[in-house]
Amino acid sequence: MQPVATPRYGAAMSPNVPKTPPRQIRIGDTWYDFDAAAKAMGTERATVIRELIDWYIREPGAKLPPRPDRDVVIAAREKRESEERERAAQSDA
Repeated sequence: MQPVATPRYGAAMSPNVPKTPPRQIRIGDTWYDFDAAAKAMGTERATVIRELIDWYIREPGAKLPPRPDRDVVIAAREKRESEERERAAQSDA
């Protein structure tokens, strides 16, 4: 059996440091629908946004990312709105 090198207890580990700084933009509640749609496509919002930006500025080889069926977005929106109504009703009680 081969020995395994592990960091000693309490030793500093490399932090998860992104290579790019975060950017802020204002988006309404459709942000949550976008999240559900991205997850339905097996990706995340940041990836879709980067692909859209590359396509928009005509980077060589950039293509529009695939989109989910509209039903996915509608279902996610209805679920979110239902949960919001439930929370509001509970806080009013």
